[in-house]
Amino acid sequence: MTSLRRRLFLLLISATAAIWVCAVGWIYFESRADLEHVLDTRLQEAARMVHSMVASSNLETAGVAAATAADFTYNRQLSCQVWSLSGRLLARSGGAPEGSLAEELEGFSDRQVNGEAWRVYTVVDLVHGVRVAVGDRIGLRARLVRDLIVGLVGPALMTVPLLGLMIWASLGRGLAPLRRIAGEIAGRNGDDVSPVAGEGAPDEVRPLVDALNGLFAKVEAARRHEKEMTAFAAHELRTPLAGLKTQAQVALALARLEALPDVEPDGGTLVVGALVREVVTGLPRRPDIAVTIDAALDGLEMQADRDSLYLVVRNLQENAAEHMRPPGRIAWSALPDGVGFAIEDDGPGIPEDELPEVTRRFFRGRTRSGSGSGLGLTIAELAARRVGARLIFANRTEARGLRVEIRLPLKPAALS
Repeated sequence: MTSLRRRLFLLLISATAAIWVCAVGWIYFESRADLEHVLDTRLQEAARMVHSMVASSNLETAGVAAATAADFTYNRQLSCQVWSLSGRLLARSGGAPEGSLAEELEGFSDRQVNGEAWRVYTVVDLVHGVRVAVGDRIGLRARLVRDLIVGLVGPALMTVPLLGLMIWASLGRGLAPLRRIAGEIAGRNGDDVSPVAGEGAPDEVRPLVDALNGLFAKVEAARRHEKEMTAFAAHELRTPLAGLKTQAQVALALARLEALPDVEPDGGTLVVGALVREVVTGLPRRPDIAVTIDAALDGLEMQADRDSLYLVVRNLQENAAEHMRPPGRIAWSALPDGVGFAIEDDGPGIPEDELPEVTRRFFRGRTRSGSGSGLGLTIAELAARRVGARLIFANRTEARGLRVEIRLPLKPAALS
């Protein structure tokens, strides 16, 4: 059985039935005791009334008076006998048995008369020499108790179908939040991992909603991470053939940039001018963009990791070319103080309020054109930190465009 509603229904019906059985048993025993007390009281009062009638009559007319009183009041409910102390039957009611109901001692007793059980109350009058006995059949008492129970339980049993219907409907209403959540999830497409609305959900359902939302958050985080890694790799790839060839290398390079410390021990001596020319020559040539390299860069040397500095130069060159409207110019030059170099372009520049955000992943400003993914400057920033360099972004003051300074951590070895 997999239906929660059906399972709860059977549990509630079983619990209700068990309670009813206990209630019926309690009512039966309590009602039987109360009824026995009432009937015994009636026996006692009837016997005393008949005795008073007999005691107020002459002995010659006692039998007639007793019989008349018994027949008038109790002939259909109780049985009455009047005996003399010598054992002679003086009078009896019409429904009384022929055998003696009376006991020698006064009070209540249970007797078997002619094979039938009787409950009897006896009054002994030594003054008038009579013994009055009034009794009723125990079988009649049992039938009265049974009729009472049937009268109480019968209507209750008739309400069982109505009770079951109400329980079934109530369970359906109580499980409605689960159906609503299931319907909401079933109606989503495969890309929708937004949180499930838990407003109005019962306390028992809220842990399920929280667990689902936690799972959706993990799925979304995994998808976002996969998207970032794919975008990083796609930024490094330019053709399908190159992508198949260098995909693993790009992934390892990015992981290395993020995992290693920001500042790496000094590498070999690099000539910045030679590195810039290598980058520019290795990128696809665009005839509508002129690239100039300051001769002073040939005298600028530094101790740094070549691969990391190569990534810095290449991504800055690509970023400048990507966001420039042809014809345009890109210029590489040495800083006057000899502690770094710079790149300038004729592009649209970057709004001042967006300059602090340009190295954030997937950031694309209002004025940046092209089809880039917003990761070039992020990669350049990561690679610069690897060699201990610092990137400073600023809009050009003398002309239109962007200027990026690459300030090195140490003084170059020489500057011609």
